[in-house]
Amino acid sequence: MKAEDKRFLSREILWVICFLGAGVILYTSGLGDLPLRDWDEGIVAGVARNIFRAESGSLTWLYPTINYGDAYWNKPPLVHSLIALSYRLFGISEWSTRIVPALLSACSIPLLYLTARELFAQRSTAIFSALVYLTLLPMARHGRVAMLDGAIACWFCLGLWCLLKGRQRYGWLLGMGLALGAICLTKGMMLGVLLGGIWLLFIAWDSPKLLRNPALWVAICLGVAPAIVWYFLQYLRYGTEFLGISLGDQTFDRIWSPVSTVSAPPWYYALEIAKYSLPWLIFLPHGVKLAWHQRHLSQGKLTLLGSGVYLLAISLMTTKLPWYVIPIYPLLALLIGMSLDRIWHKQQISLFWQISVSMVALICCLGSGYYLLAQPPQVDLAVIILTVGISFTLASVLLWQRQTQFILVLAAGFYLALLLLFNSDHWLWELNSDFAVKPVAAMLQKAPPGTNIYTNYPQIRPSLEFYSDRVVLPKSNDELQELWQAPFPSYILISTDSSQTLNLPDQQVLASSVSWQLITRRSHTRNESEKPEREGKR
Repeated sequence: MKAEDKRFLSREILWVICFLGAGVILYTSGLGDLPLRDWDEGIVAGVARNIFRAESGSLTWLYPTINYGDAYWNKPPLVHSLIALSYRLFGISEWSTRIVPALLSACSIPLLYLTARELFAQRSTAIFSALVYLTLLPMARHGRVAMLDGAIACWFCLGLWCLLKGRQRYGWLLGMGLALGAICLTKGMMLGVLLGGIWLLFIAWDSPKLLRNPALWVAICLGVAPAIVWYFLQYLRYGTEFLGISLGDQTFDRIWSPVSTVSAPPWYYALEIAKYSLPWLIFLPHGVKLAWHQRHLSQGKLTLLGSGVYLLAISLMTTKLPWYVIPIYPLLALLIGMSLDRIWHKQQISLFWQISVSMVALICCLGSGYYLLAQPPQVDLAVIILTVGISFTLASVLLWQRQTQFILVLAAGFYLALLLLFNSDHWLWELNSDFAVKPVAAMLQKAPPGTNIYTNYPQIRPSLEFYSDRVVLPKSNDELQELWQAPFPSYILISTDSSQTLNLPDQQVLASSVSWQLITRRSHTRNESEKPEREGKR
């Protein structure tokens, strides 16, 4: 290897290490400080714990279960099994639950850099793309939680990188196939078909001869073979009921019917991107314009086709969940990286950018003052917003001076603000929408293990089930009164406000916490033979 090639390789390795290190620090900082959230975190953690608890030689990793042995058919268990391995190494905690998805998400950052190096002639474009991706709030926040979408982003970036390299060296196509298989084993076949279809459309547009190469189809078949085998084994064990729930209710039905009434208009994801993609959203239209002018090149084809097809597909789905949009962020980062690189080299700065950054700086400074003067003052939140405001203010000054260093100021300032956010109690704001689960879960452990607990709270909370290690089933007030008269003992979780309204006689309060009580009948004598059967698979 020539000395020049060695220097080139050393620089590439250095950048990969830098982005990996920055990602690991950001994605793991304060990781275990907050409880698990509903829905997916509680479900994923519960399935992983069952795999961890299974006896040696058990096939629970292959046939995952939830609650007290009910079959889990929602998603394949690749990430769940990795989290179970984390439990074996580090014990069960919030940190050990989230560390695997967080590390996979962090790995997607250098993988995006390597993908950009295959697309763009300039290293600076790849650097800017990776910086944008590193500091995107929705990617960083969802990549840290015990969900499956950070892993999907990792497999997607890995597949893109291997696909681009495989156009010249066919052995790399196997990496694309394995990444596609990992996607199918993480979130199911439908997402694999969607993302794999985007890759094939790109190949058909950019390198159509590759479609006739047997190496491509061999790589795809080898990659997805484990996923096909897993689905086949589930069918052999559970029959058509598995297909109806896994591929029906949990997969294709989400296209045309909402899950738990979770639906929104078609422009929902466009608004999600607009709400949470600052500061880089300001430069996205310019990146799209550049990609359109370069649509005859690979970078234009991949970014326009990939982002357009994926956004259209999820927008047409009836079910709308915020994390469905995660796979689009690597492609948006490439588009924004193109814009920033053009600004860096051409020093062409528009009035729109100058005004936009200045307005955001003003809003952040005013917002910081608002939280500082609130009663009681929220100093940590004020400091986080002030950090963003200061970085935007400095960037605004540089923009008005037409200095391209504003890009580095924005990236550094937002990275610091994200670090502060993830070390505060505010980054998982969904926890504030409902009662705290940990005190109530500790109370529910007064009920015998393996017991179903009934409640008039209207929603299932998987995080409550995880922490309490009990199944908590919502029931109406009439149903609770019927259960109260049953011959077997019933354990009921009710709020203190509804205790008198229900008028359940002969109550015995086993435990109380915050505004909740766990009650049973005093006259009940525990008889294991009279335990009710578990309710159906969930």
